[in-house]
Amino acid sequence: MKKWSSLLFLCALVISSHAAIRLPAVISSNMVLQQQSNVKLWGWCGPGEKIAITTSWNNKTDTIKGTRDANWAHSIKTPEAGGPFTITIWGSNTPAPIVLENVLIGEVWVCSGQSNMEWNYYNKLPDIAAELPTCYNKNIRFFHIPKTTATNPQDDCAAKWTICDSNTLKFFSAVGYFFGKKLNQDLNVPIGLVNSSWGGTPAEVWTPEEQVNNDAALKASAAKLKNDSRWPITPGYTYNAMINPIINYSIAGAIWYQGESNVEMNDTYGKLFTTMIDSWRKAWNKEFPFYYVQIAPYRYGANLNGALLREAQTKVMSHPNTGMVVITDLVADTGNIHPTNKHDVGARLANWALHNTYKKEGFAYVSPMYKSMEVKKGKAYLSFDNAPTGLMIKGKTATEVYMAGSDKQWYPADVKIENNQLVVSSKLVKEPVAVRYGFTNTGVGNIFGKEGLPVNPFRTDNW
Repeated sequence: MKKWSSLLFLCALVISSHAAIRLPAVISSNMVLQQQSNVKLWGWCGPGEKIAITTSWNNKTDTIKGTRDANWAHSIKTPEAGGPFTITIWGSNTPAPIVLENVLIGEVWVCSGQSNMEWNYYNKLPDIAAELPTCYNKNIRFFHIPKTTATNPQDDCAAKWTICDSNTLKFFSAVGYFFGKKLNQDLNVPIGLVNSSWGGTPAEVWTPEEQVNNDAALKASAAKLKNDSRWPITPGYTYNAMINPIINYSIAGAIWYQGESNVEMNDTYGKLFTTMIDSWRKAWNKEFPFYYVQIAPYRYGANLNGALLREAQTKVMSHPNTGMVVITDLVADTGNIHPTNKHDVGARLANWALHNTYKKEGFAYVSPMYKSMEVKKGKAYLSFDNAPTGLMIKGKTATEVYMAGSDKQWYPADVKIENNQLVVSSKLVKEPVAVRYGFTNTGVGNIFGKEGLPVNPFRTDNW
């Protein structure tokens, strides 16, 4: 028995000393690397193994050495967008080189959140079904991370890079696809999309556990999350398994569609959301742009939880390098928590990126936002930011506008537009104190900026 144990030990020693180079799933053929960046390649190898990396865009070979912990990492400089290229990786203990083929250089974005980000063709989305006959695009690539949890941060995931076609698109985020398609068309560069989303998940699970549990308010809110067999609620669980494996991969930014599962904790959502954003940026060591979707009108119940969550999301816009898409006009049924129009959601997210990140001009990208109110002679005069050519009402009269006096009783209000201001009045409110627009769970208003984007729901009070 002792002789066999010794033999097995020697065999294991020989195998480990000739361990072949391995790569994480996200470093593979068909990937898109972030252009004009120092991108990291990394993986595992034999301890101290000598490694050579050759990139075809410059035919340059770099040599490095694996660590004693049997891993390796190296940064390479990427050129302007283009391709396809190859990357060849040799190892002194590896019998044959690893050749990564059909590699593109372009823009890489992470798409994350809950079901409205996750939804795809199999959720019977008509705009995706219409895309299938003509969707093939060798310059759009998908990396779809499967639903996974972990108690500790993971360094790899079970996914692969694929080319956008009528098969791969069926499984991919509709919002992410339409976002990427518009970027590809308007920037004329390859686009890599990393989909890491899971329906029903609260933001806590996408935030590192210590960031939630080390904050008393966030920990208390997390404790209120309701158990559900369809998704995790433990802080950090999807971050560990579905975000941490890609934090070494260079990206341009992230888009996010989530919040429905946090409406009952709307008072802490702003803090939770900004904490999550900051934790991702710290992990990537980059202050990348973070664009997100305001949750849609939906019948959340008798309280104002949905409206308050939207208000919390609006306040997050003051966080650096963020932007929010308003979609109140894209909801056909407030009884459906999953609006089927994903095309315009993705396009509006893309417009944020095109303007803020890529410095394109000539189109509307941000909704008009309430700025200030002045009361004169029984009327409230409301001013707005982001309405350069003024406001308009789609329909004969404005809807979802309410006014109250000091008694805090709300009444439907009359609305006119004068000098790019909303003039709000009510015969039942002689001395106006506050105005609300679309500030209900299901409020679908009809006031827009003349550029075509809906006015963000708001309230002038803090009652």
